[in-house]
Amino acid sequence: MDLTVLSKKISSYRTPKGRITNLPNELLAEILHEWEQWSGAPSAFYKLLGVDFRKMGSMMGKAKQLKRDGAFDGLQFTEITLDQETGQVMELPPCSGVELVWEGGRIIRFSRVEILLDFLKKAA
Repeated sequence: MDLTVLSKKISSYRTPKGRITNLPNELLAEILHEWEQWSGAPSAFYKLLGVDFRKMGSMMGKAKQLKRDGAFDGLQFTEITLDQETGQVMELPPCSGVELVWEGGRIIRFSRVEILLDFLKKAA
């Protein structure tokens, strides 16, 4: 997504005094996704979005907490595996297998039941 579009989405939640309030979780997910793709300086990212670094810190904290809690599980998951012979990265289609909620609320996705069983045997 273009950062100017994201900036306009954020600005629609500004109060008349200029504060950003009540951002929906979906918008926080978009901001976090763009931040994870950003390779430049953090200050340039904040400037392009038109957000102060302090407010951006609180938004990122909330977005990361939501992500840990599983609020963004509806986003696409792409499994990546290494080919044993060549060492090349192979991307598989989105996981349609089994999801396991593990210790601490972590979600682990398995594409096949056999992999899940191997994991559980090793974890026991």
